[in-house]
Amino acid sequence: MLGGGIVKQLYTLAGEGRSIRAIARTLGISRNTVRKYLRSKEVPKPAPRRPRRSKLDPYKEYIIQWADSGVDNCVVLLRELRKRGYEGSYTILKDFVNPLRKRPNSKRTVRYETEPGEQAQVDFGSFAYIGLDGKTHRIWAFVMVLSWSRAIYVEFIEKADLAAFMRCHINAFEHFGGVPRKCLYDNTKVVVLGRDDAGRALFNERFMDFSLRMGFDIQLCHPYRPQTKGRVESGIKYVKHNFWPSARFQEIEDLNLQAAIWRDTEADVRVHGTTCERPIDRLAVEKAYLTTMPSCDKLKPFLRESRTVGRDGFIRLDKSLYGVPSPWTPGQTVQVQRDHDLVEIWMGDRRVAVHPRAVRPGQRFKHPQQWVGIDVGSSRPRKEPMAVQIGSIEVQRRPLEFYDRLLAEGVSQ
Repeated sequence: MLGGGIVKQLYTLAGEGRSIRAIARTLGISRNTVRKYLRSKEVPKPAPRRPRRSKLDPYKEYIIQWADSGVDNCVVLLRELRKRGYEGSYTILKDFVNPLRKRPNSKRTVRYETEPGEQAQVDFGSFAYIGLDGKTHRIWAFVMVLSWSRAIYVEFIEKADLAAFMRCHINAFEHFGGVPRKCLYDNTKVVVLGRDDAGRALFNERFMDFSLRMGFDIQLCHPYRPQTKGRVESGIKYVKHNFWPSARFQEIEDLNLQAAIWRDTEADVRVHGTTCERPIDRLAVEKAYLTTMPSCDKLKPFLRESRTVGRDGFIRLDKSLYGVPSPWTPGQTVQVQRDHDLVEIWMGDRRVAVHPRAVRPGQRFKHPQQWVGIDVGSSRPRKEPMAVQIGSIEVQRRPLEFYDRLLAEGVSQ
């Protein structure tokens, strides 16, 4: 089959009145080929070729199932296909997946660039998984992204409360090697309790105290404009599409270990699509612009969580029980500080108990002075005995003949 340029020259020469022999000699082709093109009513087309077999063919149905479930990240798919024996290239996979992607309507926006050490963006992401009981459960991921370097920190938590939020901040700053000047948030309740009539934010006082102690300013997104913190939004999507589909875990500690390995071996060592540099290389530069963290003693109060004392003098933490020394009252609020090995119980500024941390759900740790001064024989309230004044009771007086008659009749009283 002749190329388009040669076919065009062939018809041009024929239009000039050249002979078949002259056209064939000029173009270096056979006379029969010239005759075939001149006699044909239209330009001849090549016969369809049989489709070539691709190394991707055995996996296409599997890829379509993943794409239908929302996983269309080719890095993740390639990682999963390699486990199943795929030996083809990334390009073949990408060409096949591209038409399967659902493309949202994009809106124009203005990109805000920051200086090194100026800002971190923070948010929670919700992740669903099937538990050992076969039911769907949810877990939260704390994600912080340094805006200049795009370095990321990810930590999964079971409860997205204020204590966990502050603890994750400290862990993230330790990982990055310092504290940025600002942290950007949406209007989450752990940061902003609401707004006054003038629209001014009413900050959570405990978190405000934490930010002042750490040395960063709180920066808020405009309400209903999550794209204001687009870097962390993209970071959460990146975790969902690149890390989460391959995560396999039973305990949250194992999940966080996998996330740390993924962060260090993939997320921060890839060439970022916007900066065209590796986040780990930019972080090495940005560290010089981060401020030093406060001492551990100043941070310890923010690592404590509030717990309520039960009727039996135990507080519940991660599905295990820890005893509180007497005196205590049911419903009393105490603070709990935990690390990998120990659980500390605090009442105000006084540490009242230290327990080993449970290694499995359902463990119970009693304090030696937990029930001192408390009657543990029975929890049922006892009735006070009633005193009776005999003199105050009137007794009917009967003659002795009355009782003799009853005995004679055989009636027993």
